[in-house]
Amino acid sequence: MPTKEEVLELMRTVEDPELGMDIVDLGLLYEVEVEGPKVKILYSLTSMGCPAGPLIAGDIERAAREVEGVEEVDLELTFDPPWTPDKMSDDAKFILGFG
Repeated sequence: MPTKEEVLELMRTVEDPELGMDIVDLGLLYEVEVEGPKVKILYSLTSMGCPAGPLIAGDIERAAREVEGVEEVDLELTFDPPWTPDKMSDDAKFILGFG
């Protein structure tokens, strides 16, 4: 069976193409739930009008399906709470010049 840690590790391969950083460090990945072969991923984007949204969603699903044992992926895009730079890792903040 897949684990949450395995899914999280592969989420680091999903990048926001505009910022060139992965969605984990950017704080766009809100939650990962693993129930047997089903994975549910709650994520956000930097803005509601993010032009890379469909690309990011496709990459999230592709990466989740690379985890051995994953048979179903349920993606949920949310803006509640809205993403802010505060959600970024310290490394991402440093690289992008926040604080």
